Parts: sequence; structure tokens; C-alpha cells
Amino acid sequence: MARLPLAHIKQDANGAWHEHFLNEHLESVAGLAGDFAEPLGGKEWARLAGFWHDLGKYQPKFQHYIRSASGFDAHVETLPGKVKHAIAGAIHAVDTLGLRGRLLAYLIAGHHAGLPDWFPESGAAMSQEMASERETLAEAKNGGADARLLMPDVRTGNPPIVRKEELHFWLRMLFSCLVDADFLDTERFMDSGRNRLRGGYPDISVLRAAYDRHMATCFANPDTEVKRLREKVREACLARANDVTGLFSLTVPTGGGKTLASLGFALHHAERHGLRRIIYVIPYTSIIEQTADVFRGVFSGLDPVPVIEHHSNLEVENETPKSRLACENWDAPLVVTTNVQFFESLYAAKPSRCRKLHNIANSVVILDEAQLLPPEHLAPVLDALRQLMKCYGVSIVLSTATQPELGRDRLDPFDRRLLEGLGEARELAPEPERLFKQLERVRIELPASPERRYGWDELAGELAQLEQVLCVVNRRDDAEAAWRRLSGDAMHLSARMCGAHRAEVIDAIRRRLNDGKPVRVVSTQLVEAGVDLDFPVVYRAMAGLDSLAQAAGRCNREGRLPGKGRVVVFNPPKPSPSGLLLKAEQAAQRILADSPGEPLALDNFRRFFDRFYAVVGTDAGRQYDKAGILDLLNRDAAQAQFQFRTAAERFRLIPDEDQRQVFVQWGEGAQLIDRLKSFGPSRELMRRLQRYTVTLHAHQWKKLLASRDLEMHEGFFLQKTALLYHPTLGLLPEVPDYEPENLMA
Repeated sequence: MARLPLAHIKQDANGAWHEHFLNEHLESVAGLAGDFAEPLGGKEWARLAGFWHDLGKYQPKFQHYIRSASGFDAHVETLPGKVKHAIAGAIHAVDTLGLRGRLLAYLIAGHHAGLPDWFPESGAAMSQEMASERETLAEAKNGGADARLLMPDVRTGNPPIVRKEELHFWLRMLFSCLVDADFLDTERFMDSGRNRLRGGYPDISVLRAAYDRHMATCFANPDTEVKRLREKVREACLARANDVTGLFSLTVPTGGGKTLASLGFALHHAERHGLRRIIYVIPYTSIIEQTADVFRGVFSGLDPVPVIEHHSNLEVENETPKSRLACENWDAPLVVTTNVQFFESLYAAKPSRCRKLHNIANSVVILDEAQLLPPEHLAPVLDALRQLMKCYGVSIVLSTATQPELGRDRLDPFDRRLLEGLGEARELAPEPERLFKQLERVRIELPASPERRYGWDELAGELAQLEQVLCVVNRRDDAEAAWRRLSGDAMHLSARMCGAHRAEVIDAIRRRLNDGKPVRVVSTQLVEAGVDLDFPVVYRAMAGLDSLAQAAGRCNREGRLPGKGRVVVFNPPKPSPSGLLLKAEQAAQRILADSPGEPLALDNFRRFFDRFYAVVGTDAGRQYDKAGILDLLNRDAAQAQFQFRTAAERFRLIPDEDQRQVFVQWGEGAQLIDRLKSFGPSRELMRRLQRYTVTLHAHQWKKLLASRDLEMHEGFFLQKTALLYHPTLGLLPEVPDYEPENLMA
């Protein structure tokens, strides 16, 4: 009797073998993918992709291989010795449906290796592989491919989109449905215990009720003017929750309670419109844990905790087996993540990164500190946001004290559109102009002229006269230079310090501030986005107007001073580094020179971003799309020819071509490095080590490798010389001279 074709096979703890039949797998994946894609208008398309994604497994040589290999990885054709199978279904899709089948072919061909390019650019191209691998389909048919699955009773119709420029995004969404369905059905067979951990989270209405209870209990009877204004902001947000889905802005001064107010709007808005989850997107990993902790406090009585964090610096203590699984496909009601994770996933090609995308549909996305969206990639970023709102039922909230002009189009002098905006946003805050005046807690002191520059000694002399002061500069080297000139126990914050080190220092700063003790801090701009510190005096090196406002938000934050806090803007010895930082600084100088009134007036921010974006948009090269992403995806869309893989490789919010992460010997990091060297990497160990990493540029890590102050171990960069990590400054770009006391036993 002929044996039925297999998709997977496993051996249980008792030695018994269990078979996952191929027909059952294809039908199950088709059903799941279709369910996932129904809200996207692509149910029948996803069902066909599910039926055909593993047709190549009917090949006799695949069946022979899987029965001999007998392992979970037997179907992963990218490993040595594996049998190609994904391309067979892609070829069948084109043979059956022509040009429409080519759309499905991308999903099927890429469901293990990732969405491919049509033209050869980043390795093998789908056009070439479909021509050279036709025998895989012929062998699958000869191997007994089920006729019902080859020609299922499914009619796709046309894609439910209006513009060809929306096609690449829709395909990536369908790809997400297919790969998530494939992962889940495979997992259900291979690891049923793991599969049972998924889901079971409370729904949005339960979260909304918990939020209302928390706010009524913990924030009743505000006792300061700042707290009363925060409650007014929150009430205004809740009052707009019934508005139709789309684009919203929340323009509130720093310290005005945006985090909890935006969460309240999102929960009430989601419940009103049947949206499935809230995704809170934050620019920096340095503040994401703080925000997630606030949310966990709101929902502390719910089990399981409905908040998951998805970012590189996640503390292992905040991760459970259940939340770890939910990070794979964002199957949780409240996701806290980073700009990098969110936007790079929207243009990704790898199945593991695309898997969660279909769960972004029908959600509320809150973009915290929206002014930090990267201007050189603004066109693809806004294109993705626009499509999420238009085609996938997403509401977006632009939350910031310094609202950029993202709603309208940007034109060149000849009225040609350089950048398509998002459309008009509905403001959630009550009378932002008046609110800014009511929450005015500082006075700004500007430099007498651009030529008036501080020396580091002069600056340190002024800082030393103050009991509690924060000084924010633009570069790591500047932070070191200023700190070294301060005496006593001055503190330092910069990205030279690993995440665990920074968190410890921030906690120490808060304790000193709360206890009324002297505390002088020199920091780079990492302290500005969402780090809740409250100094009476802040010094800020000249920078973009948004950065000046963020620094001002660390001054008299709670409004406890009898008068206003003092913010001193100064010109450091050197201007900002060339590039976006310098463009922002120059734009701010121009706006401030032309504005004799309050420097941080709302109208100044509008004028600042107009000028800043104009400079970026008219730079040589591609305006607002430095990597040419949209051209790769839209140029030949009418012929269904996309460069998915190349676009994914080029779309990087933080350029990392020459950068490397170094594991450092600070605190627990030294012991973790020893474990890595002794026992090799494991998931838990690598998660812990993420808290002990510092990023270096190529010229730095190459020099330190050559001097043997860094070492390589299994592809990881490890600190080797103890003096390389300074107890205050963090990882130094070069080892300091060896002083005699450092050589004593």
C-alpha cells in the first residue's frame, strides 16, 4: 500500500514516530492563511498560496529525504542537502493564473527563504529560478500531488487595491498571513505544548475597563497645576475616541502626560471601532522599558499580562515563554516596540520579520516622538503609514511636543510633488496653543550670536556653580570633554555606556533629585526622548528646535519650582557633525533669529520643520528616499516585477554597514562573557548580553581588534582589556595609558 506524502515527521519521548500528512498541512495552512487575510480583502488569494506553498514536497526525492532525515528541519530547503520545494508551487501559480499567479509566486517561493527579487540584484532572482527549476513541479505532479489541491475551487478576482503603488505592500501583508499560518500549523504538529501557550489574552474591552479603574484610583484629585492640565489632556483624548478611524495628532508639551492620555484614547477608540490591538512605537530602546513598565502597572491585575515588548534590549526578567511567542507574530493586545522594529518590518523580506504584519491591520498605532521619523527615509515611511490607514483599518496617532508637518505634500519650486503627505490630522489635545502657554515652566536663554562659543572649561565652570543641573551635548566626545572638566561626583550618560549601565545611572540621578542632593549630569541627546528627569536648570548645546524643546522638557518638569526653570542654550566649541544634525542646528538658528518671541512657540516648530525638510528634500540624490526603496518596489509593479529582497536590505533606519556590537565587561557583563566563551550562545544568554552591548564604528573596532583589546569569539566581539570600559564614561574608543596604580595587583 502506497504511503501518504508527508509534510513533517517527529519522534516523541517514547520513541514513537508521528506523521504530519501533506494534504492535511496544505488544507490547514490554506484555511488559517485565508482567515488571517480576510480583513485584508485577500482571503481567496491567501488560501491559494496556502494550498500551493508546499506542492514541491510531493516530489519523491523529498519524500525519501524527509523519511530518512526524520527531523523538524527536513523541510527547510536552505540547509545543506535539502531538496528544493518552494519553487514548484510558484511555477504552478504562474502556469495556472498567468500574471496574477506571479503575485502569488512571490509568497510561495519566499515562504522559507524570504520574499525574492524578480531581477538578479541581491543573489538569485525569482525570474531565473522559475525558468531553471521547472522539473520540481513536474516531479511533484508525478509524485501524486492531489488534483483537488492543484486546482481548488477558489476564485481570486483582482487585488482589492486602487493604485499599482499599493501592490507591493498588499503582497507583503499576504506573505505575512501565509508564513504565520505555516509556522503555526507546523508548530501545532511539532510542539503542541508550545502552541497551547499562544493566545488567551484579555480583549480590548477588558483592557479599557482596567485602564479606567487604574486612572480613577491612582490619578484622582490632582494636587498641582501640571497634574490638572495632564488630566485635562487625557479627558480631551477620551472625548475624541468615537471619531472615525484615520490620522490623529497629539500635540502636548513635554511632561504633559502624552503616554497615558494616548493609551486611553487608543483603548476607547479601539473598543468603539472593533480594532484588535494597540501598537506603541518608540524611537529609542533606552526609554522603551520605562514605557512598558508604566503600561504593566496599568494592567497589573490582568492575567496573562497583556503587554509585550519587542526590541533588542528586553530584560529577560520581563520576558515569559508566552510573551516570547507573542513577539513572533504580535498576537497580543498591547505591543510596545521601536521605530526600527516597526518600520523595518514593514519593508522586510524575511519570513520571521514579516510574520507579524497582518496583525498590524485593524489596530491603533501610536508613534511616540513622531518628529524623530528619519527624514532621509520619510517617503517610504509615510507611504507605509498612508497604506495602513487607507487599506488596513489602522488609526495612527502622531504624539509629540514638537509636531512635524507630515500631513501635507511637499513641492519643489516647479510644483512637482517631492513627498506625499498623510493628509490632515485631527488634533486630540485641547487648544494646543493655549496648552503650551499654560504648561510653560521654563525660560529659554539663547546665545547672544552664533559666533559666541563656549569653551569646555568655561562651561564646566558655570555648571560647577549649580547644585542640580543637566547639560546635554550633541556628541559622545563632547560629553566626555565636558565631564572630564567637572570635579567631584559629576555623572555621565551616553551611548558609550551599555544599556544596563545607563539604566543604573538614570536611577541614581532620580534618587539624588528626589532627595534634594547635588547632582550634575552631562549627557548626549539620549536623555531627551521620554526619560523622566526633572532638573531646575538645563544647559543645551545648540541643535534642532525639536531637540531644544526635548531638553527643556527635563527642566521643571513637574512645575514644582516657585518660578520658572532655566534653560541655557549655548554654542559648543564646534558645531554639530555634518549631516542631519548640522542641518537641524542651522535651521533652528535661522528660525530663532527671525522670531523675537517665545523660542518654543508652536508656530516656530512648524516653520522649523518646513525649513529642515526643505533642506533634506532638495539635497542631491533621491529626495526623502535615500535608498530608493519606492523605486525598487513601484517601478515595474504593473508587470508584477518587484525587488523585495534588495529593498529590505537597503531600508535601514540606522545605517549599520560598518558598525558592530561589542559585549562589555560592566557589572554582570563580565560573567556573561565568560559563560559565552565557556558554553557558547543560548537564547537566554544572548538576551541577557543585549543589556551589555555598545556599538562601535568600523575604524574603532578594527583598531581595537588589531591592538587585541577586543577579541572575536564565534562571530561575537568581546571586550578583552579591562581598562577599555571606563566606570563612568563606558566603552572608550581606545585604551587609555596604563597608569602605575592600574598595574598593581
